[in-house]
Amino acid sequence: MIITTTDFVPGKKVKEILGLVRGNTIQAKHIGKDIVAGFRNIVGGEIREYTEMLTEAREIALRRMVEKAEKLGADAVINVRFMTSAVMGGAAEILAYGTAVKLEDES
Repeated sequence: MIITTTDFVPGKKVKEILGLVRGNTIQAKHIGKDIVAGFRNIVGGEIREYTEMLTEAREIALRRMVEKAEKLGADAVINVRFMTSAVMGGAAEILAYGTAVKLEDES
């Protein structure tokens, strides 16, 4: 499965557009890590607990999007984008979305 943020795949052309595919998740850290992150917010620096949380959430959302594209029989997902929104303190939603397509070689 080819995943790209561009609207094309070099050497291929879009044979068929299968539609929008998306995957999302809402992630939160447990209270212990949230407290550590709060202290780090006071003193400054990277808040690694939230960096890890968002990295994990992006991977889950991307995997779910790809699973939906595979169910449609897609060869690729083009124009992939991510969106993040705060749901509540310490929790965020990550949405991955793109266009599932079938490809063929350019002639």
